[in-house]
Amino acid sequence: MILLRRVIGDALRARRQAQHRTLREVSTAANVSLGYLSEIERGQKEASSELLAAVCDALGARLSEVLREVSSSVATTEQAQGIGDALAEEPAGFPEQREHDAQAAEQRTPAQPTATVSTLVDGDVAVTVRQDGPLSARLTARTIRRDILTGV
Repeated sequence: MILLRRVIGDALRARRQAQHRTLREVSTAANVSLGYLSEIERGQKEASSELLAAVCDALGARLSEVLREVSSSVATTEQAQGIGDALAEEPAGFPEQREHDAQAAEQRTPAQPTATVSTLVDGDVAVTVRQDGPLSARLTARTIRRDILTGV
């Protein structure tokens, strides 16, 4: 789950550090306590819109710029989570891959680690991720024929 207060805090901290400024400098300029600004940057406290505007002003940034950056970060995270969720789902109507996976499982000896195989079918492209271990994965993509999926 994405916590908006953490993404906002990360964006504010990144801007402050890019300017080589201390928490004390920015908190003084924004008229916010140093401890509270620190908690906001760490995503532990929610910033009110007034406080967020004051911190952005102290950083010489427009509120809209920071919010656009936050929105982009949230969208990227949601997209990555969506891809992970989609890869975890088994595609309907893709018997060729299921048959291949079953044959591979039968040939596996007890000494071999169990691999996680996920396949995603999107249009004419099938993407398969085989995770053999925490540091070993193989990604394959291939085009598929429509007659395999539809049986025509």
